[in-house]
Amino acid sequence: MRAIPRRGHLEYMREPLLAPMAAVACGIGLARLVDFQSFELLAAIAAFSAVAVTAHSVPSRRLAMASCLGAFLMAGAWLARVHKPAAPPELATGDLETVILSGCIVEPGFLNHERDQFTLELEPGARMRVSLYLKEGQEPPDLSYGQRVEFAGKTRRPRNYRNPGDFDNVAFLARQSIFWTASVPAGEHVKVLPGRCGSRFWSAIYAMRVAALQRIESLYEGNAYDIAMMQATRIGESSGLEKVWTQDFRSTGTFHALVISGGHVAVLAGFFLFLLRLCFVPRNWAGVATALAAWLYACVTGWQAPVIRSAAGLSLFAIGRMFYRRGRILNLLAATALFFLVCDPDQLFDASFQLSFFSVALIALFVVPIVESTSGPATEAMGCLDSSTAGAHMPPRTAQIGVELQLVLDTLRLIVPGFPAAAMTVPLRIALYFYELVLTSAVIQIGLALPMAIYFHRVSFSGLSANALVVPLLSLAVPFGFVGMLANFGPAAWVAGELLGLSRRAAEWHARLEPQWRIPDPPVWLAVAFVLALCWSAYRWKHAWFRLPGALAAIALLVVLIRYPFRPDAGANTLELTAIDVGQGDSLLVGLPDGRLMLVDAGGILAFGRRAKPKIDIGEDVISPYLWHRGIKRLDIVAMTHAHADHAGGLPAILENFRPLELWTGAVPSGPEWEPIRQKAADLRIPVRQLRRGDLFPFVEVLAPEPGYEAGKMAKNNDSLVLRLRYGRHAFLLTGDAEKQVENRLASGDVRADVLKVGHHGSKTSSTPGFLDAVHPAFGVISDGFENSYGHPAPLTLEHLTERHIQPLRTDELGFITVLSDGRRIEVKYR
Repeated sequence: MRAIPRRGHLEYMREPLLAPMAAVACGIGLARLVDFQSFELLAAIAAFSAVAVTAHSVPSRRLAMASCLGAFLMAGAWLARVHKPAAPPELATGDLETVILSGCIVEPGFLNHERDQFTLELEPGARMRVSLYLKEGQEPPDLSYGQRVEFAGKTRRPRNYRNPGDFDNVAFLARQSIFWTASVPAGEHVKVLPGRCGSRFWSAIYAMRVAALQRIESLYEGNAYDIAMMQATRIGESSGLEKVWTQDFRSTGTFHALVISGGHVAVLAGFFLFLLRLCFVPRNWAGVATALAAWLYACVTGWQAPVIRSAAGLSLFAIGRMFYRRGRILNLLAATALFFLVCDPDQLFDASFQLSFFSVALIALFVVPIVESTSGPATEAMGCLDSSTAGAHMPPRTAQIGVELQLVLDTLRLIVPGFPAAAMTVPLRIALYFYELVLTSAVIQIGLALPMAIYFHRVSFSGLSANALVVPLLSLAVPFGFVGMLANFGPAAWVAGELLGLSRRAAEWHARLEPQWRIPDPPVWLAVAFVLALCWSAYRWKHAWFRLPGALAAIALLVVLIRYPFRPDAGANTLELTAIDVGQGDSLLVGLPDGRLMLVDAGGILAFGRRAKPKIDIGEDVISPYLWHRGIKRLDIVAMTHAHADHAGGLPAILENFRPLELWTGAVPSGPEWEPIRQKAADLRIPVRQLRRGDLFPFVEVLAPEPGYEAGKMAKNNDSLVLRLRYGRHAFLLTGDAEKQVENRLASGDVRADVLKVGHHGSKTSSTPGFLDAVHPAFGVISDGFENSYGHPAPLTLEHLTERHIQPLRTDELGFITVLSDGRRIEVKYR
């Protein structure tokens, strides 16, 4: 008698690549925790393989399978070891030195307001990102792929903001082989050298890309929004996007529909496949041609990872169809993931990689089974109406629904003779389509809540209905946009623009309903519990109702994740001063002994007449991630010392993200610098309190500005709000950018403090000898940018500190700096 395979074995055989892929992924993660040697891993792979072969011949299937998975686990660790990044290359020059550079343009430039940017390859595997600044009215040079160029520029290595929770930009650029940045001042010229470099293939690809971008500009001439959005959603060129244009899409969880992703590839592949089938191309060969077209699209869009992954998955599907293999989503997903992990194991830790594969896995594990048991039979039954033999080959559930629909149709025909079946089925199909779209959106919103909270600190509530509107609109815009772009067909381009406008209005409407809650990093136990609950509800139990406890647990844990009832990482009965590394600017987190949290200043980037806004928002992209990493969801107080951009530029984002109870200011200017902050506080109904010397609060004393002091139209350093924090034996003095005039007035009174936040980033305009003698601190905290162009801290200031045995603590050298006092002892921590 032949043994009947067990259910678990059957499930394994349906997706045989799923377990090996998971084992390889676990091995890659294990290599991050344990420093294996290559010979140890190879020996372990050989041992596990030998056991698997021996056990399979015994036979002992469970031991063989376990040994195989062990071999894959060790193989994943070995891959991570083999692909371990080498030491970055070195330039024979220091940072910010002007040198003559020459190389090959491997990524052509794109004009971004007052600068042109391109990527230069100095030698294979060693690239730099070059910014060529332009004078107003100056035409950018005509640079293209494969040109050899020479120019004089200042070089430097990329540098991260060294705070816990910050994005690792250095590693991100290194994955693209970019190890330096260079800036070419306005007025300098780039000399094009004779000869060509690079490959003819990529030269042709970039020529197509440039032609497509220019075609979009001509089709939407004069409409900057449509040009930027069409270039981003069709070609992947996002340099022209303004942050304000995409904010509503981000807050409603529909931003994925804007960026080049697997969804775009799927829509284009379906459209291309439809055209091929109209031309009577056989199905299998049409699938192969579509896969090749997807790879071409991946090249034209800049070889972006999501498009590459989609093209690879589509290719595997097409190959399987050629050999008459039925495609299974999870198996196809595992095969694609294995391919990319073998080529680049570090992709496992990339947010885009995780979100892409988790999304598809959620669809396979949850959406497909639900659809198969709900709307799927109805959709199949509608295709067989008016067929006398349809029920013979249908499953019982589908046949039952078909009979019921046929009865409804026959009844309608009694009322309206000749009533067409399409008049009933088309509305039903549309309703079922939107049902499936909302279902997919709901499953993905819940399933991706944890990585969205970890990487982006937001979970969208309006995404359910927003995706149901925005995704179809933008999906329809994709083929119309490409027809307009490729055929230079204005009407198709107009339709695509209208669809884009409708999607924008839908996102704006939903954004007004979105509560805009931001979520700190969840505790490890909560993340693990949420993942386990999802795994429980995804498991193919014998009875589907066994999934219910896991689903309910996942929803309950999601509520806990969103509400975040946990205390922030701040010591009780402790006075804390943390200088956050914001580059050339100031941002200080103050933890008061009574548990209140105050942020003094929020960094920013000085514009100095630049026409373009900085791409990075220090408040949103640097300070907020650090606060969320500390588990901080709300701030009690936000204080602005003065309205210069390097202190106040990030304040609107901080007010939006942390909704403080009060905004403290000193003297505020009457000009435009204060207006966006005032407006944001008014919109959020945050009261503004203007302080003067003599104002007292628990643990906080205001020392400047003087009563009656009024700021001018433009902000000045001496507008600065000066605070002294007291707890037990110790005091911390925070001076903003106050200069010697204010310091001289302060020195006439009691300003003694153990810790001084050195004024004006250590400039020689502050920290005069008399003031330092009056304060007599043990530590001087200096918030300044690495190798900044201002020369901060000034050598004279450092000399004054050294002469008085004041230990300087500099963010450009140490990263973020924390000083703690329990009222008796002071402790200093830094990265």
